[in-house]
Amino acid sequence: MSFGILNNIPALEAENALNTTQSSLNTTLQQLSTGQRINSGSDDPAGLAIANGLSANIAALNQSIQNANDGVGSLQVADGALSQVTSLLNTAVSIATEASTGTVSSSQRSTLDAEYQQILAEINRIGTTTTYNGTSVFSASTTSIFLTDANASSTIASSVGVLSDTALALNGTVLTGTDGTSAQAALTKIDAAIQTVANDRGTIGAAVNRLQDASAVISTQVQNLTAAENNILAADIPTAISNLSRESVLSQTGLSALAQANSQEASILKLLQ
Repeated sequence: MSFGILNNIPALEAENALNTTQSSLNTTLQQLSTGQRINSGSDDPAGLAIANGLSANIAALNQSIQNANDGVGSLQVADGALSQVTSLLNTAVSIATEASTGTVSSSQRSTLDAEYQQILAEINRIGTTTTYNGTSVFSASTTSIFLTDANASSTIASSVGVLSDTALALNGTVLTGTDGTSAQAALTKIDAAIQTVANDRGTIGAAVNRLQDASAVISTQVQNLTAAENNILAADIPTAISNLSRESVLSQTGLSALAQANSQEASILKLLQ
């Protein structure tokens, strides 16, 4: 075995091994402190790219769920308003039925008609003032609910329609007169209006069910994508702890090996004594 002082090869080897161990130890400590397997692009470039894509999908899907819920909220507001309209129309049926009978005088019919006209005015007010998030609920325009996963998108369209005495074919109906004929004609139209409102509520209910079904499907997508993202990003804690123990021991033995390699050069001085 020859001795030299130009280069201490064993010390260089020990130093390189120690640096590698220390880098692995730092990575393991970072994983344990953050709970993530990937903390920088260098840890797993491909995995990070996939995880970032999944994260964008999840964000878009979560907002799509909110969009669907907002659509449901708007439709439920409309349904609640139409429920009140149905109650008003049921009252109108009672009033018109009373005005239709021959035992009611003309002045009494005028009084009943005044109440009936107030019902129509209230229906118009509900149709004009009912809003969701500052937007009129009852309009001729179609509402499109936008759903996306950041890669593909779709829309669910719903239309509530205009609410007014004109839309219900009640505009101009009266309960006045001497023989109840006008009241009977109004009663026929009121019955038809009740059926129209019932049909509208059925359409709204179907749209609510569709949006809720879409929201449930998207929620499942979010769950599955979150699990996939977690599998990529999350650190395997038992494995990381095992690596920590191994790397801690290697770090200590590496330091001892480096110290031993450096001490070999000192032995050359004994040859000069």
